[in-house]
Amino acid sequence: MLRRRLPLPEPRCLPWPLKPLQSAQTSLGYDEHGRMVMRIRHSVLAGLTPKMVAWWFANIGGDMDIDGQRINRYLAWHPHDHIRWELARPGREGGASVGARFRIVEAFGRNLEFYIDVTETVTRLDEAGFTITGVRLGHRVTELKHDFSPVAGGTLYVSTLTVGSAMPVLGPALNRVIHRYIFSEAMGRAWLTHNVEEVGLLEHIVPRLYPRPTG
Repeated sequence: MLRRRLPLPEPRCLPWPLKPLQSAQTSLGYDEHGRMVMRIRHSVLAGLTPKMVAWWFANIGGDMDIDGQRINRYLAWHPHDHIRWELARPGREGGASVGARFRIVEAFGRNLEFYIDVTETVTRLDEAGFTITGVRLGHRVTELKHDFSPVAGGTLYVSTLTVGSAMPVLGPALNRVIHRYIFSEAMGRAWLTHNVEEVGLLEHIVPRLYPRPTG
């Protein structure tokens, strides 16, 4: 079912700068199936533990206070590109747990040529990382993996986005269509910048929200 395209909301004014693309190690290439593979080794997320980062993905929904203004958490997570996040279906343990379906609407670089409106399934959410996959006509066509590991001073965060099908025989031809008409290299490079920016903001957002121990 085709969805009505949602308008871009006004950019949010946040007190923190966005990290530049050059702050991370990035790559874009193709695997043996012809799938586009984008990888990012982000700069260390200072002051965050993997447990805190995993908590964020389980608690994206809702609002937060930033300098006296009430802002939707997802819209704060990227102040220019994010449009809407919805929990389309709760996970096996309720809420945003494994098995949940996330609706994600955004436009990389605020460019409507790079607009996405997808509903995808959470297949991993723990202190080692977060994975979400997209299936079309019974075949996986997207997988976004975020891997977390503790390092001195914070968390090492590595993202891998794979776009395309690994189907034998038909996969390579389908991937050429996907990368020409649906998810181009230009869109992939815009995603690299987008993800570096949003992940960098977790250093500021998560500490404001993460539950502090009591007692």
